This record gives sequence, C-alpha cells and structure tokens, in this order.
Amino acid sequence: MNEDEPPHDLRERTKLFGLRIVRMFVALPKTDEARVLGKQVLRSGTSVGANYREAHRSRSKAEFIAKLGDCLKELDETSYWLELLTESGIVPPTKLASLQDETNQLLAILTTISKKTKQSL
Repeated sequence: MNEDEPPHDLRERTKLFGLRIVRMFVALPKTDEARVLGKQVLRSGTSVGANYREAHRSRSKAEFIAKLGDCLKELDETSYWLELLTESGIVPPTKLASLQDETNQLLAILTTISKKTKQSL
C-alpha cells in the first residue's frame, strides 16, 4: 500500500458496518412497514463495504473516486432509511443512534478521502 491509498482498516470498518446493518434488520419488528424499510436499508448499508473494496482495488485514481462516490451515495441512502425507521416510530431513535452516528462518520471520512484524492489529480 502506498501513501496515496486510504488505510486498510476502512475495509474492515465498512464490513463491520454492513454486519451491524444485518443485525439491525434481523431485530426489526415483523410488520410490513418495518420489512419494506428494513430491506431498503439492508441493501444500501451492506453495499457500502462491497463498493469500498472495489474502490480499494481500482486501477486508477479516477476509478477510485468514482467507486468512493458509490459508497457515499449508498451511505446517504442508508442514512435516509434509518431516519424513516425512527421518524415513523417503527424503531426508537435511541436504538439506531449509534448506527446513524457510524453512518455519518463514514460519510465524513470517505468524503475527505474523495476530496483529497481529487485534489491530487
């Protein structure tokens, strides 16, 4: 890994994020509303790690930036579904606060990496 590459630990962190999303989905109430919203957050939240791994394996900085953009879109979408789960009253906000915080932290980290990589082009 050279100095332009992001730290290895983000691959693990985004995977752990996906696992947290899976566990949250499994714990949702078994109502139609919870399942519809849950499947959306399950799809977007688990794709973050997969997209980050693709970014890490990119062949160029442009490809890396594009894949990070995919990660950011999926994180933003995940944040939206988490908001709907709490604001609809399906899940108490306190239950998802930590997961929403991790979503926001990953958004900030990946946004910074993307901006710095763009500046180095």
